[in-house]
Amino acid sequence: MSNLRTPLSQVKGLGSAKEGTGHFWVQRLTAIGLVPMVIWIAFAVARLPSMSQADIHIWLGNPFSAVMMILFLVAAFWHAKLGLQVVIEDYVSDHAVRTVAIIAVNLLSVALAVVGVFSVLHIAFTG
Repeated sequence: MSNLRTPLSQVKGLGSAKEGTGHFWVQRLTAIGLVPMVIWIAFAVARLPSMSQADIHIWLGNPFSAVMMILFLVAAFWHAKLGLQVVIEDYVSDHAVRTVAIIAVNLLSVALAVVGVFSVLHIAFTG
C-alpha cells in the first residue's frame, strides 16, 4: 500500500492529532455515568409528594440528594460541552468562527455548571 502522506507532513510529523481518543473516551464515560444518575433523578423526583418549592428544598437538603445533584450537573454540562465541541469542529468550517464558538460553549458550560452547583449548595445549606 502506498504512503498517502506528503513529504512535508512526514517531516513535520503532521497527520493524526493523537488526542481525539481521550476526548472520545471522556464523552463515553460521562454518558455511561449519566445513565444511572438520570434514572435516580427521575425516580427521586417522581417520589416527591408534590412539586412545591418546599418539597424540593427538603429533598435537596438531604446530603445524598445534594451530592448526587451536583455530580449530575457537573457530568451533564461536561458531557454537553464535549458533544457540542465535536459538532462545532465537524460542521463549522471557518476557523475563526469555530474557535469563537468553542470558547463560547466552554464558557457557557462552566458558567451554567457553577450556577447550578451554587444553587444546589445554597438550597442544601440554607434549607
